[in-house]
Amino acid sequence: MTLSKDKIRNVAIIAHVDHGKTTLVDGLLKQSHTFRDNQAEMSQTLIMDSMDQEHERGITITAKQTCVYYNGYKINIIDTPGHADFSGEVERTLNMADGVLLIVDAQEGPMPQTKFVLQKALELNLRPVVIINKIDKPAARIEEVKSEIESLFLELATDESQLFYPIYYAIAREGRAGKTTELDDDLHVVFESIINDIPAPEVESDSADAQLLVAALAGDSYLGKYCIGKIFKGKLKKGQGVKILKPSGDKVESINSKVDQIFSYRGLNKEEVTEAIAGDIVAITGVAEASIGDTIATGDNPEALPGISLEAPTLSIYIGPNTSPLKGREGDFTTSRQIAERLEKELETNIALRLQPSGLGYKVSGRGELHLSVLIETMRREGYELEAGRPEVVYQEIDGKKCEPMEELTVEVAPEFVGAVSQELGVRKAELKSQEITTTGTTRFVYEISTAALIGLRNNLLTETRGTAIMSSIPSGYRQVEGRYKPERNGALVASEAGVSTAYALDGAQARGVLYIPPQVDVYQGMIVGLSNKKTDLDINVCREKQLTNMRTHASDGAIQLTPYTQLSLEQCLDFLLDDELLEVTPKSLRLRKRQLDPIKRKRENRVN
Repeated sequence: MTLSKDKIRNVAIIAHVDHGKTTLVDGLLKQSHTFRDNQAEMSQTLIMDSMDQEHERGITITAKQTCVYYNGYKINIIDTPGHADFSGEVERTLNMADGVLLIVDAQEGPMPQTKFVLQKALELNLRPVVIINKIDKPAARIEEVKSEIESLFLELATDESQLFYPIYYAIAREGRAGKTTELDDDLHVVFESIINDIPAPEVESDSADAQLLVAALAGDSYLGKYCIGKIFKGKLKKGQGVKILKPSGDKVESINSKVDQIFSYRGLNKEEVTEAIAGDIVAITGVAEASIGDTIATGDNPEALPGISLEAPTLSIYIGPNTSPLKGREGDFTTSRQIAERLEKELETNIALRLQPSGLGYKVSGRGELHLSVLIETMRREGYELEAGRPEVVYQEIDGKKCEPMEELTVEVAPEFVGAVSQELGVRKAELKSQEITTTGTTRFVYEISTAALIGLRNNLLTETRGTAIMSSIPSGYRQVEGRYKPERNGALVASEAGVSTAYALDGAQARGVLYIPPQVDVYQGMIVGLSNKKTDLDINVCREKQLTNMRTHASDGAIQLTPYTQLSLEQCLDFLLDDELLEVTPKSLRLRKRQLDPIKRKRENRVN
């Protein structure tokens, strides 16, 4: 079909975590007849979440592009993450959109990430359409949520026109939506809203020279690197010579290149086309030197488009080659060079990351604990063996003063846990901004807290509230450092001997604290095997075996009964770490350890410090 820019709509789906973004995209894909009736996708959910970690964690981590056709219109859809840790994905992909569908849960209402993603959209002057989802919830409070949305727009709007937006209602899981709470049996009102409420791309379609801003990268082993972006001017043709414009400070570096192939999106697939017009989102090959934020242009005097602006990282972590006595046993990629190459490759697509050499490895800076832990878990699953240090705050110098990042934290808990939450956040010097009782009877707190004090909070709150606490946070600026927050934790149980752990030794050790290892695992000197009951570290031998003699007593012949050991997740291990500790990460194991393995040298260093 012949396509004009007036028949193109570029829309991003934005929302807080778990408010139904990806589920709504499922419905749009299925009801636009993108798939055949017998295709497997018709019976799948969360079709756009392709990473294993996305399915396991139940969140969207990377932004995805797809496209559907409806009544002669081509609708490019961008499914964005809802978690603030992946805000780099939101920032780079919103540049391709002309409008947004803001999804809000009918019970929870606007949440911290709702505010964050909407603010980014309004700063880019994108036209918003609001969809109140999950209206079938027993505790849905539609009128109150509409009022809260109005307040949010009043707070964030940069122009009066942004205060006028259409509102629709939906149960995305059932593929139903409507202009009122009396829903239709399909999502046609959402399709019509995208066509009528979202503007066509504002681009120069008649220009002889073309401009495309690279917003994402992909690749495969057959065609290599794909550059994905929106064409802001002119047409791009297959085989056409182009220039890659790389902004570098005040200068722009120009590299000659050529477009090999152009692909348009349809559903989950790409379709090769001979040319693409202004306003469309396409993927092109042949321009391997291009990076995110570069402009691909034609003409005698090509101009670079404004780059993608990003917020500064807030947390950093050391990642380097494994240096433990068990190094090289479980991973396929173990050297400093291999880890460096993998991190450099990650920088191409994960543009919110920063990399800086540090010792044998690198200091990797990102947007939060989840952002960094997803990277480590991804490398682990790819066969990398590495060690990681404790997450540290990235400070900024503002007006000659050292400032630390702050976050707005929202916590929702049942009434019986209000005291535990208040006590935990009081210890972390969080400032209470508001407190209210929700319609479901839970208490919702809003705090301002330093990013440093946020490290390890999630695991503590989940423990103290029996896994029922709901918490989320968004960046809220910087303030002068008033005193560094120091995490409080009991000492570690540290292995004093190398060998294989025994049930006999662990039976004696479990009275000293909480064990993190079972019997019959390899242990080395300096490895952390548990959390002590006391504030100081304790060296214990967990490899000691029972002496075999002819002497028999009733006490020694009793069956050993071990308390089940505590198996920590990757995030829990990172939260556990103190400055003198490291986490050994391999495809098969997570091992906590002291930086200095020798107990005598370690005690000497502690006395000096």
